[in-house]
Amino acid sequence: MNLLADSHIHLDDPRFDPDRRELIGAARRCGIRVQIVPSTQRLDWPRVESVIRPYPGMRAAYGLHPLFLSGHSPDDLPALEQWIQARPDQAVAVGEIGLDFHAADADRAGQQWYFQQQLRLAQRLQLPVIIHARKAMDEVIAQLRRHPDLRGVIHAFAGSEQQARQLLDLGFHLGIGGTVTYPRAQRLRRIVQSMPVERILLETDAPDQPVAGFQGQRNLPLRLLDVLHSVVELRCTTAEILSRQTLDNTCALFGLDRDRLLLASTDFTAN
Repeated sequence: MNLLADSHIHLDDPRFDPDRRELIGAARRCGIRVQIVPSTQRLDWPRVESVIRPYPGMRAAYGLHPLFLSGHSPDDLPALEQWIQARPDQAVAVGEIGLDFHAADADRAGQQWYFQQQLRLAQRLQLPVIIHARKAMDEVIAQLRRHPDLRGVIHAFAGSEQQARQLLDLGFHLGIGGTVTYPRAQRLRRIVQSMPVERILLETDAPDQPVAGFQGQRNLPLRLLDVLHSVVELRCTTAEILSRQTLDNTCALFGLDRDRLLLASTDFTAN
């Protein structure tokens, strides 16, 4: 069995309430043993913590997402720092943070301010960042250039080949999810074919971003296997090689003890 890491999955989402444990168990039995669960706003943090607590191999990222800007307060920033510092074994990144200029009326200045503050927080805490970037990739890159010692991943990367090169030059990883399974996503598929394999992270973003053939449906943890197989085909490699490499990539970026996590999650699966 190939062992895998899902670098971005919202298992705290209420759409998983009816069958969360069953879906996690099914994923574990198919080799998905490491899962990173990011948050989007302060109200989410306790829920994320309660969801990941029972599951070995599951870790959290805490942050303030740009799409929830209207619910954020400047007081959330010191609270975020305290929350993360109080959970050193559980909190492995600052995220999900970033910029989203998709809406014409997006508060760009407000998003930029929270993004900058959280990049500085990640620097202070020496943690990686999980970044959401939609219609704002150049602005994200410009901010990252001002923080050259940061590391992290651009979640659900959907930028150009030039933007991919710039991010790779900055030392960032690219999160590859369900979009790569669509034949029409030619630009992303070219990037995945040629980028360094050491910088690829696999993700589902479940319950969002369903893979090809499941449009309009709730995305599931097991769909990481579809993402894996699409990347395997594009890179002309094997599932065994790619799953091992991307698992190692995820563990290295988020500072995880790979062998300890895998052993613990195997015990959980057996039970």
